[in-house]
Amino acid sequence: MSSKVEAQLDKGKALIGYLPIGFPNFEESVEAAVALVESGVDILELGVPYSDPVMDGLVIQEATQIALAQGFKLPQAIEAVRQITERVSAPVLLMTYFNPVIQYGVDKFAADLAAAGGAGLITPDLIPDEAAEWIAASEKYDLDRVFLAAPSSTDERLRQSVELSRGFVYAVSTMGITGARADVDVAAQTLVERLRAVGAEYVGVGVGISTGEQVAEVLSYGDGAIVGSALVKSLNDGGVAAVALTAQGLAHGKPSAS
Repeated sequence: MSSKVEAQLDKGKALIGYLPIGFPNFEESVEAAVALVESGVDILELGVPYSDPVMDGLVIQEATQIALAQGFKLPQAIEAVRQITERVSAPVLLMTYFNPVIQYGVDKFAADLAAAGGAGLITPDLIPDEAAEWIAASEKYDLDRVFLAAPSSTDERLRQSVELSRGFVYAVSTMGITGARADVDVAAQTLVERLRAVGAEYVGVGVGISTGEQVAEVLSYGDGAIVGSALVKSLNDGGVAAVALTAQGLAHGKPSAS
């Protein structure tokens, strides 16, 4: 069975856009996600609000806390995927810390996500050697599974992440939490080179990308440029219209052939 994300990446370099579900409210988060695709985003990454978002920067933390304060519940993540995939054809990944999935039931969550048209999960706090239940469920329901790789990872851990990921490997371009930065760390390119050396076919680079120029820089060596905080800030500041404009600017960094 083919991977939805790999099928998209086969077409060319990808802009991957992140927004949290339920911010500023559920309905507007769905509209904003659809607007991203209509504005040049190739793959959607929808964040599942969580009470202890250890990897997220301040902009995303504040947005997810607003969603939680408004009563976000995990079934809404499945419903968001369903509504979005009914309107756009781009692959939709959920980015979630794994405890909520365990509470929901790993097999049930995978089944419901697949039924809603979801492509798979990005799991920032789940390491491959502790992911047997999720790997089994993702295989059963034909879902992508994206593990993270950091500059501090050993070559053996990078190899393990490459072997067990499906879709792409998520290269965290800088040490620390997410957030827009003026420059993309030089560590990103080195990390992608290390991942290629242990067999990675597709690598998405995230954490710190906020301009079309940075998208172009990252896509000169990576397969996907992942943008989060810049989009969330635009949505917060100016609503759906603003986030669409930001996505259009970011999409200018993609190679013209994609």
